[in-house]
Order: sequence, then structure tokens, then C-alpha cells
Amino acid sequence: MSLNILTSHTDADSAHALNLPNDADAHSVALDGVTRIDLTFPKFTDGRAFSQAFVLRRRGFAGDIRAHGDVLIDQLLQMQRSGFSSAVLREGQDAAHGAKLLTHYNGFYQGDAVNAEPLFKKVAA
Repeated sequence: MSLNILTSHTDADSAHALNLPNDADAHSVALDGVTRIDLTFPKFTDGRAFSQAFVLRRRGFAGDIRAHGDVLIDQLLQMQRSGFSSAVLREGQDAAHGAKLLTHYNGFYQGDAVNAEPLFKKVAA
């Protein structure tokens, strides 16, 4: 799954979007009819949204998980591996440079939220 980098937030499809607060339990939120879940980073040092995204993907949510708030390009790779599908960058961040950072690695040894199987299992098969 690739990460869509946005420079501004659009409210398209907001009728089926869920804004999940940082202190909400992602294990128990109802997902019926939801096509997008907005998770917020109030500060770049607050990583609770990473955990929420991971849990939502493991629960089988296939829609858009969007990062908002204090989102830096340094966080994009971890967001992608945690299950985010889009991110709205904080003002002053270079979207083109962020996209370039996502191309530095062509694979990972460990599994992640989207591809749970580790690389050694894929290679052995």
C-alpha cells in the first residue's frame, strides 16, 4: 500500500469519515459504513495515532486512514508501515521530498500492518 501525500485536507466523502480521537480505543470502534478514518497527531512527538492505525488495519479496515496535524515528512515511512494510506503534511513540509523519502527502501525484513509476513517467509516460499 502506498501513502498518498497531501498538502491540504479535503472534506470529500466526509459523510462516511470518522474522526477518531487519540484516546479512543481502536479495538472497539464501529467501522460499519466508514470509508475514511482521520487520526490526529497533535504534536509530532505524540505517536498514539501510529498504534491506532496499526490496530485498525489488523482489524481488517481497508478504507483510507488519514494522518492530520503535526505531520512531518520524517514520519511518512513509519506511517505507511503502520497502515496509513494518506497524510496531510504540516505547513512548510516539502511533499516532493517526502515522496522521495518513501522510495529509499524497496523492502523490509520485518512484517508491518499491511504485510504481516516477514521477508524470510516470503523468500522461503
